Amino acid sequence: ESDTASEISFQFSKHKKTPSIGSHSSDMASVSSVSGSVLSVYSGDFGSVDAQGTVEFALDYDEKNREFQVHVSQCKDLAVVDEKKGRTDPYVKTYLLPDKARMGKRKTSVKKRTVNPIYNEVLRYKIEKMVLLIQKLNLSVWHNDPLGRNSFLGEIEIDLASWDWSNRKLNWYPLKPRSLSAVNGVDHQGVMNLSIKYVPPGSLGPKNPPSGEVHIWVKDVKDLLQLRPSGVDSFVKCYVLPDTSKKSYQKTRVIKRDTNPVFNHTIVYDGFHTEDLKDACVELTVWDHEKLTNHFLGGIRLGLGTGLSYGISVDWMDSTQEEVAFWQEMMSATNEWIEGLLPLRSL
Repeated sequence: ESDTASEISFQFSKHKKTPSIGSHSSDMASVSSVSGSVLSVYSGDFGSVDAQGTVEFALDYDEKNREFQVHVSQCKDLAVVDEKKGRTDPYVKTYLLPDKARMGKRKTSVKKRTVNPIYNEVLRYKIEKMVLLIQKLNLSVWHNDPLGRNSFLGEIEIDLASWDWSNRKLNWYPLKPRSLSAVNGVDHQGVMNLSIKYVPPGSLGPKNPPSGEVHIWVKDVKDLLQLRPSGVDSFVKCYVLPDTSKKSYQKTRVIKRDTNPVFNHTIVYDGFHTEDLKDACVELTVWDHEKLTNHFLGGIRLGLGTGLSYGISVDWMDSTQEEVAFWQEMMSATNEWIEGLLPLRSL
């Protein structure tokens, strides 16, 4: 875990010959995801029911217990999900954005067969006030379907930095359609400064190198989310997908108490054929290090973004236009370092 170069041999051929390759996509998704609760902010049935109605709640911060409290009182005039049966089984769910992974979701009980549910429940988050003030509260209402996908009924999003904390009264708020920040996860998660290079086999002399090499130089990351008053203890993980084995896995050392960490860490993957570059994807993810668990902060995926790897449909081949352009430039300018500054995103 020093800043010296690490070298890993990467064998694509075994993936092309493995009959169970289709199962890799779910395994790889779990590498870059944090937990089922994070995925659930994106999952569900959106758009089949128009958002309508209102929700009544109040916000408070308990200084003594360092606890953020969302008092969910009730909802009125929610949409009817099952029109034949006239049925809506609603519950309320909350996230703190952009830090969904760290804080997780909270939700109320489900009230059956009503568009005017009464909850009178308090959803609680143990969080420092200064950290809370850089979050947004996403409160959404859902219809619970135990046999299928839950249906989205509307939401409200509140910027807690501008919230009037002297206001502890219950207030009514109109429910709105899905917001962009909830869909995209984060407005801004920081940027990664890195360089990459592809060295084709035999390009430096006879059998030098014996196989193609991808060099990844992780220089630094700027503007990470500050999770604690002391900052953030961050490190970078790297995989070359579709390989999620220990052979593919590399990471930098942990940089403590710094939202602008400098890693200066180089990784070399060999075993590449030039044609493999169309089907491979370099995934770099940034994590906050803690004793019990690490928290996902954002990442990038470098590849062609075709949605396919060796003819198999995979969800991780989803590079943005910037990431695709960066990868294409590396492919066309072999043996040259290509430098880029790429925004971190939810994966």
